[in-house]
Parts: sequence; C-alpha cells; structure tokens
Amino acid sequence: MDGVSSAFASLGGFFGMFDPLCGPVGIFTLLGQGTLIACGDAGWGDEIALGVGVTISLALATLPLGLTIGFLVALAAQSEEKSLRLAAGIYTTIFRGLPELLTLFIVYYGMQILIQWMLGMLGSGGRVEINAFLAGMIALAVVNSAYSGEVMLSAFRAIPKGQYEAGDALGLRRGKTMMLIILPQLVRIALPGLVNLWMILLKDTSYVSIIGLSDILRQTGVAARVSKEAFFFYMIACSLYLGLAILSSFGLRYIDRWSRRSEVVR
Repeated sequence: MDGVSSAFASLGGFFGMFDPLCGPVGIFTLLGQGTLIACGDAGWGDEIALGVGVTISLALATLPLGLTIGFLVALAAQSEEKSLRLAAGIYTTIFRGLPELLTLFIVYYGMQILIQWMLGMLGSGGRVEINAFLAGMIALAVVNSAYSGEVMLSAFRAIPKGQYEAGDALGLRRGKTMMLIILPQLVRIALPGLVNLWMILLKDTSYVSIIGLSDILRQTGVAARVSKEAFFFYMIACSLYLGLAILSSFGLRYIDRWSRRSEVVR
C-alpha cells in the first residue's frame, strides 16, 4: 500500500461514520452484507471505499492546480508580449495533442529519470521512486490546464475592452481591475466549459491505476482478478463513477445559479 493509501487507512477510524459506502449507514453496509462487496474481512467493500476516497482526493487536489496554471496560460496567450503568446500556444498544442495516459507516463517516469540524473550529478546514487499520487496530480493538472486555458482565453475575449477602461477611469490598478471587475465576469462566462472539464477530470483519474495508485479502477480490478467476478466488480466501478458524476452535476448546478445571481431578469 502506498503512502497516500496508508494515510487514508489511518484516518479511516475517524471518518468511518461519515463513509457513504462502509459507514454505519453506508450503502455497502446496508445492502452488501453476505456479498462480495461486504465491508470488513468478508468482502471488498473497505478496499473499494478506499479507492473512492483516493479518486475524489486526486480530482479535488488536481482541479485548483490545473485551473491556476490554465489561468496563467490564458493570460500569457493574450499578452502583448509575442514570446509569451508563442509559449502559451506551444504549451496548449502539446498537452492537448498528447494522450492523457502518455502524459502520465512521461511525468511519472520522466521525473524519476530527471531526479536520478540530478542526484548522479551530485554524486549520489540509488533508485528514486516518485509518489504515484503526486505524479498523477501533476500529469492530470497539466492536461487540465491546457484545456482550461483555452476556455478561459475564450472567456477573456468575450469581455469587452471597455471593462478594462472602466477600471482605469476609476483609478484602479490593473491588478485591482482584474480582481474586482474582470474575474467575476470571467468565472460566469467560463463556468459551463469548466464544468465539462471537471467531469472529464473525474473520469481521467482512472488512468492513475496504471502506475499503482489505489483508486476505484485499481481496487475493483484487484477484486475482479481475485474473485473471478470481473463483470460484477467493473459494474460496481461504473456505478461509482456515474454516482460521482451525478453528485457533481448537482453541486455544479448550484454553483452555476450562484454565479448568475447578479444577472438581471429581462
């Protein structure tokens, strides 16, 4: 079990009562008794619940990093500096063109090779292994930022230049204008596209199972191989991903209403 999975396991006792799968009123606890998804030593419920926690944590950790990088890419893409526009264009072209799985391999194995090379230059040997959670977060954030940067760039272009001029007329510095005038409009305009990117990110977390992270797909895959009930456990995985998508859609719908609260009804 890797470090991230161990951390989740150590916190299991504290958060156990809130576990929607194996808690006191969890789905597996109430409906899975005597089956392969029973909680405890009798089934695979605890392992799958751990995988759900890892998947959600990875998506939530990746999202702010991807959005932050994407915002910087969007700023560079509309900069007056030609070199910044060129760099932003190259960045988005590369990471939108590469398959997500290949990007994950490049980050996971490439970081290990780079760190080993740097240690070798310093005279230190030994094998270096990168944490799978960190590698997955960086790889998914890079891919997410390439797409979110394009979404935000379109939102920037949809905001009239008069908004910037209004900030200047009020005596606001460009940073204040961005925070108080531009960003609220940017969020409202870009939100539909960013909602779709969140759904894609949630599904793309399944790639980290390839590098050994104990997410939903890896945990259900192990259970399927051991129990020889592949169809059953992969259907459980499908149900869990669909459940997360449905819950996300409710939350994102609320955020969308909140972002539009200032619009005048015509």
